[in-house]
Amino acid sequence: MTDQSNAGGETNVAQKGRRTGGRAARVALRAAPLAEDLRPIRAGLSGGQYRPLTDAQVARIHAAALDALEQIGLSQAPQSGVDAMTAAGAILGDDGRLRFPRALVEDMLALASRDITLHGRDEKHDLYLSGNRVHFGTAGAAVHIVDHVTGEYRDSTTRDLYDAARITQHLDNLHFFQRAMVCRDVEDNLEMDINTLVAACSGTTKHVGTSFSDPSHVAPCMDLIHMIAGDEAAWRARPFISNSNCFVVPPMKFAEESCMAMENCIRAGMPVLLLSAGQAGATAPAPIALAIVQAVAECLAGVVYVNSVSPGHPAIFGTWPFVSDLRTGAMSGGSAEQALLSAGCAQMHKFYDLPGGAAAGISDSKLPDMQAGWEQMITNVLAGLSGLNMVYEAAGMHASLLGFCQESLVLGDDIIGQVLRCVRGIDVTEDSVSIDAMKSVCLDGPGHYLGTDQTLALMQTEYVYPTCGNRMSPKEWQEANRPLLLDRVTQRKEEILANAPCQLAPDVDAAIRSTYNIYF
Repeated sequence: MTDQSNAGGETNVAQKGRRTGGRAARVALRAAPLAEDLRPIRAGLSGGQYRPLTDAQVARIHAAALDALEQIGLSQAPQSGVDAMTAAGAILGDDGRLRFPRALVEDMLALASRDITLHGRDEKHDLYLSGNRVHFGTAGAAVHIVDHVTGEYRDSTTRDLYDAARITQHLDNLHFFQRAMVCRDVEDNLEMDINTLVAACSGTTKHVGTSFSDPSHVAPCMDLIHMIAGDEAAWRARPFISNSNCFVVPPMKFAEESCMAMENCIRAGMPVLLLSAGQAGATAPAPIALAIVQAVAECLAGVVYVNSVSPGHPAIFGTWPFVSDLRTGAMSGGSAEQALLSAGCAQMHKFYDLPGGAAAGISDSKLPDMQAGWEQMITNVLAGLSGLNMVYEAAGMHASLLGFCQESLVLGDDIIGQVLRCVRGIDVTEDSVSIDAMKSVCLDGPGHYLGTDQTLALMQTEYVYPTCGNRMSPKEWQEANRPLLLDRVTQRKEEILANAPCQLAPDVDAAIRSTYNIYF
């Protein structure tokens, strides 16, 4: 009896050892870094699987946008813009509005730049905006930082922006860093624009997006950018910063100072984001389709503007309409309607074959809670599946863009990882549908696929694993003292910040600090 018991014990120990060894091997395999081309998700995966508009509906929106440009036009362009656009064929009416004949719009669309590359300071972060290639990043102009522990909102600072850039540098699924918050510790607007650039470029070598609060600030900021690049020639060869430009004030008005800043950026060789940000039910029409019509019309006017000033200058078609909660008039960035708006806009970008961007990933929730999770996921997944080239505001944004949370930035990396896996879709190849693996397991093998060569080979190249999300069984979770998601997220954030150095060379950083008043 004893011998049998011992024998059984030895068998159990041997089986347990085999199971443990197999699991340890799988864990080690997952931990090993993969070559970029073998990763299951990465920047520039092609979307386009989701199309909320039929071809006929796309054509109808296009026709309505052209009607709006011909019949309504836009007002309040600066004189320099009026001169450039009327020389190209726009018509200035007695009411001061510029109107755009269909033929002019078509001519300028033919001149518009396509297949744009947005450069990073590190080449591995270059973004290729063509077709349905999808990229996710930050954006917004939050005025508060969210403390998820206390629930408090405080003014955002330059240091906060720098830390957000450093975190983004180390998040694989965020591909660019556009200014996510306002440096409210800087009172002088020129110093604020300078500190915004320095904080972003000190934190990351990914492509950076920024805005300028005054047209006169572009020139001194370009001096700073040339310092970072090495010289002007190096900058113009690889412009690693783009101008996020609200060149219109919806409905159908140019924003004079922003347009002048845009002209300065064009002359300086900086790519521009033509950003039309109407709010459906407030500064844009309430019907989702008509909100898209207005955004498309305004951005087509931007295409005419840019190509009248500099034919073929790189510009992103930034149809960026937001949604109102019609009960209150407040913005609702995490709604299903917002997801549909951004996806519909992506289809219009493809109709024109222009690189485009729109917003997703915004939460109306004040904290990183369940509401924030569903709002960020629904808008991001529809944006990714629609093939939106640039998905802005994809992580970190709360309270309808008023608050930014560093922990939500880290959580967003996990969310976007799952989104990108959906964008990649299902690989159907001879190998992936061959029943040889089924024969081996069912007829000759153990009756399961755990540990098979095929399973192990696909563990990293076919499957995506959350960094912070918890997939423990309840028993494992209890034994690990029931770890909470936000505790793990905070730990990861602190680990990143503790090991994230300044991304500027020491001599460049010293030169900048001796020339400008830097606040962090």
